[in-house]
Amino acid sequence: MKQLILIVMGVSGCGKTTIGSLLAKELEIKFFDGDEFHPPDNISKMTQGIPLSDSDREEWLDGLRSLIISQIKKKEPIVLACSALKQSYRNYLQVSPSKTKFIFLKGDYKLISDRMTFRQNHYMKPSMLRSQFDTLEEPDDAITIDISDPPEVIIENILMSLGVDKYRMNKV
Repeated sequence: MKQLILIVMGVSGCGKTTIGSLLAKELEIKFFDGDEFHPPDNISKMTQGIPLSDSDREEWLDGLRSLIISQIKKKEPIVLACSALKQSYRNYLQVSPSKTKFIFLKGDYKLISDRMTFRQNHYMKPSMLRSQFDTLEEPDDAITIDISDPPEVIIENILMSLGVDKYRMNKV
């Protein structure tokens, strides 16, 4: 596979962790969840329903960028689930454009809101979804995937968009 870094992005509740982990499993590469890189202060704010500011996100983005740089140096491909809501965040994370591909999981507010109401044990509350949509700058240069399909169809669509044959894991 040409790209070493696949960043599955979108608003909270769109399925980044689910799809990212399934994609990594399918490609037999490591998966990282960007949520695990948030500092405790960010998690505390989100748990209280307080949207993060750009300055709140700096330490988090620095950690993700360091991970990406490390993986590129080691030539180890990864899938990273990360909201990457603004173009400036994506620019910062795209350390090597030739080795990075963004996969935008796109869905409408109602679908994602409905999914979030059933999600358990996550600090991001459904009440925060509006702020995510307000912050989102939809990418022009990403693979855009409709999330209304079941996960296995979403994975198949991503693999086709990447030019990966699901059954042979070779370039098509």
